[in-house]
Amino acid sequence: MVGGLAVVVFLQWLGASAVIPMLPVYVRREGGSVAVAGAVMASFFVAGVVTQYPAGRLADRFGRRGVLVGGLAVYVVASAAFAIPSSPGVAIVLRGLQGVGAGAAEVASLALVAAVVAETHRGRAFGTIYAGATAGMAVGPLVGSVLGAAHMAVIFAGTAAASAVGIGVALRLQVPARAPAPAGRGAAPTVTAPPEIGRTRRAALAGCLCAAAVFGLTSGVYDTCWTLLLDARHAAGWQVGLSWTLFAVPFAVVTRPAGALADRRGRRPLALGGLAVAVALCAGYPFIPTVAVLVGLGAVEATGVASAMPAVQSLLTHGVEPHVSGRTQGLYATTQTASTAVAAAAGGVLFSIARWAPFVAVAVACALLVVAAGLAWRRVPDGVAGAPAETPAH
Repeated sequence: MVGGLAVVVFLQWLGASAVIPMLPVYVRREGGSVAVAGAVMASFFVAGVVTQYPAGRLADRFGRRGVLVGGLAVYVVASAAFAIPSSPGVAIVLRGLQGVGAGAAEVASLALVAAVVAETHRGRAFGTIYAGATAGMAVGPLVGSVLGAAHMAVIFAGTAAASAVGIGVALRLQVPARAPAPAGRGAAPTVTAPPEIGRTRRAALAGCLCAAAVFGLTSGVYDTCWTLLLDARHAAGWQVGLSWTLFAVPFAVVTRPAGALADRRGRRPLALGGLAVAVALCAGYPFIPTVAVLVGLGAVEATGVASAMPAVQSLLTHGVEPHVSGRTQGLYATTQTASTAVAAAAGGVLFSIARWAPFVAVAVACALLVVAAGLAWRRVPDGVAGAPAETPAH
């Protein structure tokens, strides 16, 4: 099942990421202003913020595979409609629908893993899912850049086709159609865990939401400012493209082994260590004058983040009942997406003031979040394979 989900997310993000490099140029050629192009790109994140938590609740109530297929179907329709020339206003709506579909598919796939895979093996399972997604993101932008803005109709059609194939794979997954139902219609499940277990779960969630904000803030500032920073360092176009690829490739390679290591050796050290690497490099990038060093350090950061993400997901799902895994993933995804949108919006303004400003501002905020996560996770057991899953931290 996990392998099938990895194929699904690979196909979805292969097509989705192929659109990103040339979409702003395409919007401009269709008559949109720079502001409209920005609105088109932002609508993807806004739609995700609004719909990811409701998608998680739907997944809990009606089944994760159904929401996964539904999200992919929305993405197929929106991508196919993009291939038809239209007004910039329609482009904003269609990009928002793509955000709805992608967000629902992400939440449902991660919730499915949390609901089905044993807690002692979730690290490698989540790592496999992230590896599939980032492998798609490593290939997609290269394909989109080669085809160029003049062939956006082909890119949109290919994106729709990739997600359509993903639907076929998802429909063949052998998974439960519905999570265990709570007692009574619409009633919350009876809580039988000791009080300290409830506190442990809340502490795990609080720390993971801090981590989600770190991932989102750093992603948002890079979306807006990374290319601008490289351009200020007089980087060639191929160096800019290579920097994005060198981030995605190590990520795809490292996530599953890192997840397995988290299962065996403990999740907190990997999670906090990877977050600390991301914060340190974010603060240092604007003060590095050499393009080659910047590109190389991006790969180092990818290794750190890839080590952290499966561990964070394992901590997020610690002790969570299957019938609420969807809304848990929805809350996490909403936090990350909202943080991405905030950093992306503020990054350009801060960069216009000083090149170092957005990177340092985000790094300071993220450092505080990492400290908060570490404090919250003190109450959470590492969840090493073989250890009791519900034993509170001492």
